[in-house]
Amino acid sequence: MEIVQTPENALSHSVVTAIINAPIEKIDIADWLLHLPDAEYQRCSTQHIGAGITTTYDGQPMSINVETIGDALMVQHYVAVVHRADYCRMLSVSDSITKNGRTKVQVLWELSVRKIDDNTCEYKNEIHATATDEFFEFMKAHELTLEKAAAARQAASDSHNHEETPLFAKSIEKKALTGTYGI
Repeated sequence: MEIVQTPENALSHSVVTAIINAPIEKIDIADWLLHLPDAEYQRCSTQHIGAGITTTYDGQPMSINVETIGDALMVQHYVAVVHRADYCRMLSVSDSITKNGRTKVQVLWELSVRKIDDNTCEYKNEIHATATDEFFEFMKAHELTLEKAAAARQAASDSHNHEETPLFAKSIEKKALTGTYGI
C-alpha cells in the first residue's frame, strides 16, 4: 500500500531533467528500464552497486536496485505500478542501511519523457522518499528529527539524481537509436 507523501512524512523530492536526442516514437522507457543490464545500471552512477529484474508474486514487473544515497546503503524493490513507453511509476518500500542500523523508506520513482520536437525529447527523473512507520520508530530510537533526516536525504537525493539523470537519458537515447545499451 502506497504511503501518500505529506509535509509530516516527506524526506525528499528531487526532479531532474535531461535531453534525449531521439524521436519520441523510438523511446520506450518501460522496455529500457525493465531490461536494463546490471552493468549499464552501474555505468549510470558512481553510487550504483547493482540491479536486476524480477517479478512480484502476482507477476508485476519489478526492478531491484542497490545503491548508496548519501551515507545509506539502499536496497530498493521497485514494483512497476505503471510501465508505458512514455512513463513508469515505480514504487518501493526500500531497505535503508546506515551506521545506526536498518530501517525502511518508501521511494516513489517516476520516469517520463515528453516530446520537444521531431528529434528531441525531455527525460524527467523524479524521486520522492517518504518516511514509513518503521522509519519514524528508527528516528525516535536514535533521537533524530524528521527535519534533520529530511535535510540530509534531500541533499543526498538531489546530488544522486543530478549524476544519474543525464546518464540515464544517454542510455535511453542509445537504446532508442541503436537497440543496444551503452553510454
